[in-house]
Amino acid sequence: MTAQETLINVEKALEEIRPFLISDGGNIKLLSVEDKIVKVQLEGACTGCSVNQMTLKNGVEATIKKYAPQIEEVVNVE
Repeated sequence: MTAQETLINVEKALEEIRPFLISDGGNIKLLSVEDKIVKVQLEGACTGCSVNQMTLKNGVEATIKKYAPQIEEVVNVE
């Protein structure tokens, strides 16, 4: 999979997740895909949410890996 294809698949994953975050008053922005690491920024209510790390790992990372299995980790950049 090319870098461009990976980027497109990561965006597709975020589009799937975004409605759930928006319904809770938050959002997510893709910052970059470097090697096998996806850097995102949680926004709105997600920034101060006590379960955002769980959401990031169980929700965001799992969904991204479904679309782009080569991704190893998703990191929130504050």
